[in-house]
Amino acid sequence: MSLEAVIGLEVHAQLLTQSKMFCSCRTIYGAEPNTQTCPICLGMPGTLPVINRGAVELAIYTALALHCQIATVSQFARKNYFYPDLPKGYQITQYQEPLATNGFLKIKINEVFKKIRINRLQLEEDAGKSLHSEDTKMLARRPTCKVQGGEDSLVDLNRCGVPLMEIITEPDLRSPQEAKIFLLTLRQLLQYLEVCDGDLEKGSFRCDVNVSLRRSGTKELGIRTEAKNLNSFRGVERTLLFEIERQRKILESGGKIIQETLQWDEKSEAALPARSKEEAHDYRYFPEPDLVELQIDTNWVKNIEKKIPELPEEIQERFKKTYKLPDYDVEILTQTKALACYFEECVKQYPDAKIVSNWLMTEVLAILKEKKISLDNFLVKPIDLTEMFELIEQGEITRTSAKTLFREMAKTGEKASLLRKKLGLGQISDAREIENIVEKVLQKQPEEIKRYLQGKTQLLTFFIGQIMKETQGKADPKLVNEVLNKRLKELAGKY
Repeated sequence: MSLEAVIGLEVHAQLLTQSKMFCSCRTIYGAEPNTQTCPICLGMPGTLPVINRGAVELAIYTALALHCQIATVSQFARKNYFYPDLPKGYQITQYQEPLATNGFLKIKINEVFKKIRINRLQLEEDAGKSLHSEDTKMLARRPTCKVQGGEDSLVDLNRCGVPLMEIITEPDLRSPQEAKIFLLTLRQLLQYLEVCDGDLEKGSFRCDVNVSLRRSGTKELGIRTEAKNLNSFRGVERTLLFEIERQRKILESGGKIIQETLQWDEKSEAALPARSKEEAHDYRYFPEPDLVELQIDTNWVKNIEKKIPELPEEIQERFKKTYKLPDYDVEILTQTKALACYFEECVKQYPDAKIVSNWLMTEVLAILKEKKISLDNFLVKPIDLTEMFELIEQGEITRTSAKTLFREMAKTGEKASLLRKKLGLGQISDAREIENIVEKVLQKQPEEIKRYLQGKTQLLTFFIGQIMKETQGKADPKLVNEVLNKRLKELAGKY
């Protein structure tokens, strides 16, 4: 029996607003527990919510970038369920009349684009956060927190009421890899739009996955299971791989899939049942009585649409046409908006796009990863990097010594021209000095010279490496090559 996976995603993205969805409480991550709350987000009797206009604008902005149809009338609803971190006993979300529907996002699978349909984009408020044993032990170490235990569960309601976009796909994904690529592409889009920071560790970008199996070639959907609140791309991939294989074994042995909600367990590396899967009627949705319908004017939407910037796919096409860069370079350079802007600033001052691209993809990204910083905190500005390229071009430094210079620039933020003198990294370009160094190196390698002259010409690279090592990378490579070749020819008659 040939089976295929059918996967749909529900992505929750926290909006970058200064205040919560229905009250004026702050949304600063990492604040002391329960310090960013008020009677409204705590669900006190007699309080009334007020819609955050900024959150609505950011959601419309995102929906337009996802090619969605914006509703002229949208309505909030109450989703009723009990959980300790939901003080009202219900969540204000959207149900029958969401903000936007019928969109799509293109993802690239093996060099081919695939269109993943977006069923809906809706606004809602986040719940609070339950803290269990390890979290409470960590809190107990804070001087401002009076936490006794390590086994008790506590609740932090700071996140309660934070505005979320829920982006729900159609079941168009067919593999864990496709699901991962979709999430990476969506997060990149949200970061370019500057509507969500996409930080998985902070929980501002997380995902529920729905998966079922069906016979290949059929259109009827199988019984699905759902894994909730996955906050890493690896977690999504591992959960799907596990669940697809589990369902496959059950179906191939003649069993039936039970519709249920799963939770990924790191210790057992398995998706374990959490509860039976709820249907919409279990939540007793009904229109939020404390909020009027959200009426969205066409002119408002048009004004928001004008603000949409150049998006990743458009930038990639422009980089390929304008700078003649290969697909691989373009995809790396446009991973983040900051990196794409940094590249363009460099190219404005130093027009060799490929040299700039190579340096960014290797040296710059390596230091950012090593130091665990973003480009915002990177001390080497585009004008400083391009000054270093000019020093290489003018023969003031070698490419090898440039790497040493660059790392020092990244530490201090000093200009290349000043550091070059301070570190003594000027290029050796005096022919007589190079000749002496070549002779010194060759005198130590009589056996290698003999092998080279007997036909092992690849040893030329070895000799050059030894010379560069002797000069600490300062020797002019072109001059070294000329002097070395000349000297080896002269030695041919002696061996």
